[in-house]
Amino acid sequence: MNTRVLGKTGYNVSEVGFGAWAIGADWGSVSEDDALAALREALDRGVTFIDTADVYGDGRSERLIAQILKDFRGERIYVATKAGRRLDPHVPEGYNYENLAAFTARSLENLQVETLDLVQLHCPPTDVYRRDDTFEAMDRLKREGVLRHYGVSVETVEEAELSLAYPGVASVQIIYNMFRLKPALEFFAQAREHEVGIIARVPLASGLLSGKMTAERTFPQDDHRNYNRQGEAFDIGETFSGVTFETGLQAVEELKELVPEGRTLAQLALRWILMHPAVSTVIPGAKRVDQVEDNVQASEMPALAPSSMQRVRDIYDRTIRDQVHHRW
Repeated sequence: MNTRVLGKTGYNVSEVGFGAWAIGADWGSVSEDDALAALREALDRGVTFIDTADVYGDGRSERLIAQILKDFRGERIYVATKAGRRLDPHVPEGYNYENLAAFTARSLENLQVETLDLVQLHCPPTDVYRRDDTFEAMDRLKREGVLRHYGVSVETVEEAELSLAYPGVASVQIIYNMFRLKPALEFFAQAREHEVGIIARVPLASGLLSGKMTAERTFPQDDHRNYNRQGEAFDIGETFSGVTFETGLQAVEELKELVPEGRTLAQLALRWILMHPAVSTVIPGAKRVDQVEDNVQASEMPALAPSSMQRVRDIYDRTIRDQVHHRW
C-alpha cells in the first residue's frame, strides 16, 4: 500500500483508506461480524487511515473501530472522526466550544482513546466558516490535548476555500470523483499552497462507479440511496454525488470502456482520484471483505494514460457537468 502525507498533520497515511459510514448506518443493514471482518481485512491489507463520525449509527461506527483496534498490533492506524451533526437544530451558533467539547468527549469514549488523531467539523452550515469563535474553539481543544489536529468536511468548493482562512485547518474532506471534477479545477492548488491535506470522499458516487448497478436496482428503506434521492434527509450531493441515478448509469456505461483488462471500474475510479497529487487519501466505504479487497488494489494500479484522463473529462462535460458543477 502506497502512503501519502496528510497535510499539516504530518501523518503518513495509506492512499486508500477506509470510509466507515456504511458500517455505522444509512447503507442498509450491516451485521457486526461483517463490519468487523471488513475493518480487519482493511488493516491486514495495509490500510492505515479510517474515517468515521460520531453520528454514524449514533456512535456505532466509532465503537466498532475501537473494538478492532483494541488488539491490533500492526502499523500505526490513524482515525479521523467528525463532530457537529448531533446538533438539533443544526445551526451555525451551535458550533461553539461547549458543544464541540461535549462531542469530542463522546468520541473519545466511543473510540476508547485519550486523544483523537483528527476531528473534522461535519459539513456545517456555510456561515460556520465565517465564525472565528468556532475555529478558536477547535484551537482550544487542541491545546487541551483532546485532539491532535482538526479539519473540515465540506459540501462545496466555496466552503473549502473559506476554511483556508484558518491556519489551524490541517485537512479538507470533500466529494471528489469522476462525477465531481470541480474541486480539482478550482480548489486543490490552493490547498497545496496552504499545506492542507485532501481527503476524497464518496469516491464511487454511492456505488454507481462500482459498475455493478442496473436500472432495476432497489435499495432498502434504511439506505440513503432510497430515502435521500431528493435531499429529503441531508444534502442531496451525498447521494450518487448529486447526479440522477439514470444519468449516472448512462455515464458508467461509457466509463466501463476505459477499464484495463483484469481490473474493475471501482479500481479505475479510485486510481483516477489518486492521479491528482493534492489528494492525500481516498476513503471508499465497504460493508464486506470482498469490497475491501477490490478497493485496496487500486493502490497497485499503474498511472492512467493521458487519453483516459481526457476521456473522463469529456464524459463529465457532456453528461454530468450540468447537474452538479454549479451546485457544489
